[in-house]
Amino acid sequence: MPKPMLVPDDALGVITRLLNATNAHDLDELTRCFAPAYVNLTPAHPLRGFIGRGQVHANWEQFFATIPDLQASIVGSVVDGDRVWSEWQMTGTRADGSAHEMAGIIVFTVKGDEIARASLYLEPVERQSGTVDDAVGRQVTGAT
Repeated sequence: MPKPMLVPDDALGVITRLLNATNAHDLDELTRCFAPAYVNLTPAHPLRGFIGRGQVHANWEQFFATIPDLQASIVGSVVDGDRVWSEWQMTGTRADGSAHEMAGIIVFTVKGDEIARASLYLEPVERQSGTVDDAVGRQVTGAT
């Protein structure tokens, strides 16, 4: 289990609170990390964006209920004023025994002691799609 990080009094501190709440499966504390009018953007999947702390709660309630050993880590981060660019990894085991693994970047905007906005570039890790040549071929031809 990853060690909790110390919580500095700044934008990174809010993200550290989020990480610690995630790893503790503390749904109430995790939810409190977000502003009531939080804006979630998923630029690669625009229809998945949402507004509001309530949806954060609903999403994480499902994660904690179905992935009992879910753990997250921040691989690295850069703070630029009220913005925190962070690289995340999440792992766990779903109720059916299959692996849950996500990796990617989240860009947070922090206002005070809450996350006001985030752009998520966090995706499930998939290991079956082939090589870089296969991926480029699909991109240039529009194939799925």
